[in-house]
Amino acid sequence: MSKEEREMAGDVVARLQSQLQSLQNRVKELEAENAKLVSQLSKCCCHKTEKMHNGSDVKCFNSSVASPRTNNGDDETRKKKASERIPGYNLEIMTHHSKRYVALKVMYFGKRFYGFASEAQMDPTVESEIFKALEKTRLSVGDKKESLYSRCGRTDKGVSAVGQVIALYLRSNLKEADANNNTSGELISGTQTEGEIDYVRVLNRVLPNDIRILGWSPVSIDFSARFSCLAREYTYFFWGGNLNLPDMENAGKKFIGEHDFRNFCKMDAANVHNYRRRVTLFEISSSNMRFEGNQLCAIKVKGSAFLWHQVRCMVAVLFMIGQGVESIDVIDALLDTEKTPRKPQYAMAPEIPLVLQSCHFEDVNFICSSVFYV
Repeated sequence: MSKEEREMAGDVVARLQSQLQSLQNRVKELEAENAKLVSQLSKCCCHKTEKMHNGSDVKCFNSSVASPRTNNGDDETRKKKASERIPGYNLEIMTHHSKRYVALKVMYFGKRFYGFASEAQMDPTVESEIFKALEKTRLSVGDKKESLYSRCGRTDKGVSAVGQVIALYLRSNLKEADANNNTSGELISGTQTEGEIDYVRVLNRVLPNDIRILGWSPVSIDFSARFSCLAREYTYFFWGGNLNLPDMENAGKKFIGEHDFRNFCKMDAANVHNYRRRVTLFEISSSNMRFEGNQLCAIKVKGSAFLWHQVRCMVAVLFMIGQGVESIDVIDALLDTEKTPRKPQYAMAPEIPLVLQSCHFEDVNFICSSVFYV
């Protein structure tokens, strides 16, 4: 290394050391400011907000923010500001309102959403929009864990639904009476619906136009939108064109029954260890709708549960059969995991035409609203 190069390297090291020292000094300053804020926080009543989230000690918090001075209208303003400091929570609602466990039937057009579930950190999702609406309408009683939230399925990006179902605790207008006929602000049980909040109307007023709540139903606390579901039904729409529909239907009938569908899904080895699923219904139907000579058709598949991308993979293989690229026997070969232990490479069918048609439960009757669109 030449002398000039050594000098340049020395200058770079010196600058980096200077920057590092500046960062270390700034960290010390921030730590000091943080310690000061923690000290101030410990002297006020704000630590009670954590208890308030669980529904307890709300009364104490309200009394602490109230002014001891004569009520001249400022008390209401101060209470309002105090509640606004806690996003998603309204002190008055939490104090005076009960909660109940309900199931909601959801319809959505999935084209602009990154799927239903919000775990992928991609926005927007259907789930994130629903929770924004629940917070805006003050129907929520906490986060997903606190509200015992469950969903029937997590449809992929672009997939739509007219029968998705979720379950969670929501605020209630009803009061549970005790033995002395006194009301409490606790959990509402039973199937009473008269006098209850019109959940459908309230939520549809604030949800985007491509998401609608179709109905609600009171359910027991042991209900799970996922595990209590008896069957799920999907519909895949397509243009008939020159496809051989009889061959596609004969091939699709081979899916009925319990099979290992690992060659008809996107592998998720980290979370799925059993690839056996039961299909109870398969049919192809045609409609009277036509476009440029093409007839609109639909594939209906019903089963107890489905694997990741299972329906789209099944449809993709059926399209190859309908085009004459594959024979009907390819279904038998792919369902035989000993004969075909590894999934062949093929493109899935597009996501936009896929619709989660319905989710079936025992003794769950959804109540609609007299005002659907507001």
